[in-house]
Amino acid sequence: MRLPLRRMVVATVALGIAFGSMSGSALAHERVVLTGQHVTPAQGPLIQDGTIARAAFAEFTGTGQQRGLRVRFTSGQELRMELLIADTPSASRLPVSNLPELIVIAPDGSRRTLAISERTPFFEPYSGTSFLYLARLRTKAQAGTYRVLVSSRSSTPVTAVIGIGYREVAGH
Repeated sequence: MRLPLRRMVVATVALGIAFGSMSGSALAHERVVLTGQHVTPAQGPLIQDGTIARAAFAEFTGTGQQRGLRVRFTSGQELRMELLIADTPSASRLPVSNLPELIVIAPDGSRRTLAISERTPFFEPYSGTSFLYLARLRTKAQAGTYRVLVSSRSSTPVTAVIGIGYREVAGH
């Protein structure tokens, strides 16, 4: 009987260590809050390494509101950005034309508006929040600073989230 008990204790400790290390990695996403003072990318925060996973949150309460930030990359790095919204009853019913819009401006001035192409559910277990993916961008980055602008297109209150990067780095 001692052997099964010993295995159970070892298994429990191993699972505790595994889950503990997973939660540290999942919590590495740095939350960036975009406020009413971050109306343009120049006024918004500068993210020094666009490959490190971050989530930029923008609360919108009316039509035409904007929030901006800047993100740096070196040539050839993978650029990943995603537009999500909090999955609330009012926001999830919005037509595509009223959902937030994400514009990414490359260092060379080329501009890309992400097309709303999905409403894929995503549950974030650490905050207990449900989101909907709306659009995703994945490409090779140019060297320099990208300007990112998210805009509201509805009077319905919406929380927009810009997912940036893909690398989990503790402390970021």
